[in-house]
Amino acid sequence: METRRFGRTGHMSTVAVFGAAAFWEISQADADKVMESVIEAGINHIDVAPSYGQAEVRIGPWMPRERARFFLGCKTGERTREGAWKEMQASLKRLQTETFDLYQFHAITTMEELDAITMKGGALEAFVEARQEGLTKFIGITGHGADAPQIYLEALRRFDFDSVMFPLNFVQFANPEFRKYAEELIATCNAKDVGTLIIKSVTKAPWGERAHTATTWYEPFDKSDEIQRAVNFVLSHEVTGLCTAGDTRVLPLVLNACENFSRLSKDEMEQMIKSARQFEPLFK
Repeated sequence: METRRFGRTGHMSTVAVFGAAAFWEISQADADKVMESVIEAGINHIDVAPSYGQAEVRIGPWMPRERARFFLGCKTGERTREGAWKEMQASLKRLQTETFDLYQFHAITTMEELDAITMKGGALEAFVEARQEGLTKFIGITGHGADAPQIYLEALRRFDFDSVMFPLNFVQFANPEFRKYAEELIATCNAKDVGTLIIKSVTKAPWGERAHTATTWYEPFDKSDEIQRAVNFVLSHEVTGLCTAGDTRVLPLVLNACENFSRLSKDEMEQMIKSARQFEPLFK
């Protein structure tokens, strides 16, 4: 699988980053099978969070043996210095590791939340202290929503983050305003040597009233050709990679699509964006 440099971290991350949200509710035995498939696929980067159900507990037993294999990124949803520090310690314990490669703010979806983490006594103070003490090497920010690109552009003006994680897919790109700021964010990150990870790559639509057929909180594309097109669209941008969907059934299809990634031309990308009119964007 292709690898790309994860910004100034220097890590050559596989274009597929294992999204541990897939371990929301899963037995250790089943999680072990997934981890074995992730390793077999050559994945070298994990994204996990304490809010992902059982994820930290299921990945933890693998870390004493496999820690050197993975660039390990974790997150906190806490917004205060004290809360973030406490949650970091708990995550380190559950994941059975002494340090993270990357620690990220989770789900910063409004300017008010950005204000909260960057104000005096905010969680950013805990992140900086953790980096000084060697508990994390790098600091990142993540989230979703229609305003995500604008929020992270502002975040990069306030602090020199090492990475940004945000949603991108061809359906969402049909929104001209979202596209404008997403393209600006990608360009800014590349200029600043900031790593870029994409979420919601294979999003088809909100669930609405339809029965859920996957454990993702959005309806994903679930056919191999559809997923291949969606993955090709995302990875044809100048981003580091994408986090795999939070569903163990969809995961193999995404991994296969990443292994078989083929870069799209600008015309092909524009045609995909035009075709998005038949779908409903997740974020409005």
